[in-house]
Amino acid sequence: MTTAKPLSYLSEQLETWRKAGSYQRLRVLESPCEPISRFDGREVINLASNNYLGLADHPKLIEAEVEAAKKYGAGSGAVRTISGTMGIHLQLEERIADFKQTEACVVFQSGFAANSGTVAAILGPEDHIISDALNHASIIDGCRLSRAKIHVFPHNDTARAAEIVKGLDGTSGHKLLITDGVFSMDGDIGPLPALVEIAERHGAIMMIDDAHSSGVLGRNGRGTVDHFGLHGRVDVQVGTLSKAIGVLGGYVCGSRDLIEFLYHRARPFLFSTSHPPAVAAACLAAFDILEREPERVEKLWDNTRYFKSLLASSGFDTGDSETPITPIIVGEAKTAHAYSGALFEEGLFATGIGFPTVPEGKARIRTIVTATHTREMLERAAEILAIVAKKMGILT
Repeated sequence: MTTAKPLSYLSEQLETWRKAGSYQRLRVLESPCEPISRFDGREVINLASNNYLGLADHPKLIEAEVEAAKKYGAGSGAVRTISGTMGIHLQLEERIADFKQTEACVVFQSGFAANSGTVAAILGPEDHIISDALNHASIIDGCRLSRAKIHVFPHNDTARAAEIVKGLDGTSGHKLLITDGVFSMDGDIGPLPALVEIAERHGAIMMIDDAHSSGVLGRNGRGTVDHFGLHGRVDVQVGTLSKAIGVLGGYVCGSRDLIEFLYHRARPFLFSTSHPPAVAAACLAAFDILEREPERVEKLWDNTRYFKSLLASSGFDTGDSETPITPIIVGEAKTAHAYSGALFEEGLFATGIGFPTVPEGKARIRTIVTATHTREMLERAAEILAIVAKKMGILT
């Protein structure tokens, strides 16, 4: 009788990560997600959340959640295609479609499910996907699940993307050209205008993941398509309800036929219980605020420009960031995680990120400012970043 533990290899891998300095312990949030939050018993400046517009604890969202829970209960009780479609779900989808200026919308349980479920649903083994090298993991998983032939072009290299797409002219199957709107680790904006022209020239489906663009770019935060004035020219728009919207979920916008098709074939939609009504109600309240308070987006960008100027004056390498996602490149993963830990001890929470999330040698601290940070908070955060960096030899 064997006494070997079949999962012992997992323990060995964890120990390897501990020795390499890349093991990460989950920090516990003990307060609302705010510019200054309580993690692990400490009050710290929070530069680690995606709560771009400060809506996660907005009184109107909380009020909407409470009222919906009282009216409809805590959960829907089923998947959407059985008995889990409630009027409030349809209301949210109609609201998002109107906001994004598309025919229709379907809401998923997460942005990850929206990306992976959509790509896997609309393509098959005979099709081709042309994907940016730094696209989100949910896109990569969707590409693999579709079993389509995957062609990767170097990050933001539109010339190479065009070569690949042109080379597929005359081949059988559908072609999908896909990019992030804002790239989650580097904070740069995808070259959507050039990619749209490539897709149109060669009859490819154009798809964008606007997770970090929704609520950030465009009028009232309508996203990358609005930012570049490309309405009607992007076939599939994915967004999230978990970042700037401040709640939970993802969505896909496009033609009515696309959405009806996803109702029938997107596996995360078919096999996951629908959102609790309180979640849908809070999302609706968030879109109300986006429409009525454009100054939130303006404040987000004011804070972004100010914080970037502080980092630049200290000499930090922030890569190609153009958005509130501002990485501080430090090199090795061990250094990034040690830097993050030291920052936390000084009162700043900013996450260390290394391989395999980013390429080896490109580990960084990822910082994200929000519309609700004050200038004093940002100044103090920049001060802590510089002081600790000098102590660790990251800055000289």
